[in-house]
Amino acid sequence: MKKKHFETMAIHEGYDAKEMLGSLSTPLFQTSTFEFQSAEHGEQSFKGEADGFIYSRLGNPTVQVLERRMAELEGAEKGLAFSSGMGAISAVLISLTKANDHILCSTGLYGCTFGLLMMMKEKYNIGVDFLDFRTKEAIRQQIKPETTCIYIETPINPTMQLIDLQLVSEVAKEYDIPVVIDNTFSTPYLQRPIELGCDVVVHSATKYLNGHGDVIAGVAVGKKAFLDEVAATTQKDIGAILAPFDAWLLLRGLKTLPIRMDRHSDNAEKVVERLENHPRVSHVYYPQGNIYEKQMKRGGGVIAFELEGDTKFVQRFLNQLTFVKVAVSLGDAETLIEHPATMTHAVIPEEERLKMGIKDSLIRLSVGLENWEDIWEDLEQALTTF
Repeated sequence: MKKKHFETMAIHEGYDAKEMLGSLSTPLFQTSTFEFQSAEHGEQSFKGEADGFIYSRLGNPTVQVLERRMAELEGAEKGLAFSSGMGAISAVLISLTKANDHILCSTGLYGCTFGLLMMMKEKYNIGVDFLDFRTKEAIRQQIKPETTCIYIETPINPTMQLIDLQLVSEVAKEYDIPVVIDNTFSTPYLQRPIELGCDVVVHSATKYLNGHGDVIAGVAVGKKAFLDEVAATTQKDIGAILAPFDAWLLLRGLKTLPIRMDRHSDNAEKVVERLENHPRVSHVYYPQGNIYEKQMKRGGGVIAFELEGDTKFVQRFLNQLTFVKVAVSLGDAETLIEHPATMTHAVIPEEERLKMGIKDSLIRLSVGLENWEDIWEDLEQALTTF
């Protein structure tokens, strides 16, 4: 059968109503444990000799539908759901490393990802180096015998720098090193890392996948053999397990993902154009250029821009906004704005933060689903009056 289009898979994939008493909507299995048919059935279940569910930390029907759907949307063999994006990232990175290994990262990371890596460095002597990944030779020079993982964000949070995933994946395969990509900003609707050669894709599903600002969740997708190992070790034993109700909300949000991402992108493009022409805005960062054309369908809903001033100057601008909400996170229906240097990336030491391009003057804007003219009107009045 011909593979269905993305918009159709986002609504139907991974769900069989015949398994759920004919329910059109995915049922919510709000249970911690499942009854065995007999003591022998329980024994067989724990040995892996029987199908079915045991305990919701080990698997749940509602969560399973989400995992199957996300795997299909990303073009992967298997998906795993977690209780947060950091739960997914930490489970994957811990599974790929041991003491004294080395991770090669993009120059720029979400603040909590950076914090996790620094903790792994301090506790387990795991080496961490940062690279812009612009050329194959530069990547080869940074790979060490103990390198066990390449970890990338693209677009990078919050600078919006892009990395050529196909280029990185080609070099990584020369050394048999897995490439992990955080695809939160783009979602599989706008960027498809597995098809570009990446091995594992992680998401903060809190953001665009959910899209309504009412769930904390994470997702990882990739090869079945690897994610089976993650499920049996770091997911099961550390326990960052997604609740069935949150999975149910995510499945509802996914149904409108393509529509929402197109609207976010439409709005962002109009706001970018006006920010670029405003005299009080010194720089605007939004996906464009050769890498963008090669691997992204649209630019998405996140914009970064700089004002000519320090932290206090930026804070005065933020405090003038009335319609746009000063809040961290992104991908909500509401337009959100934040100051990375003092908020999402405050954990990063100033010297490292500046190397990543996160200046005190940088602002991150998550353009929502409202009418773009209303979004711009609030930004413009704040730019004019602060």
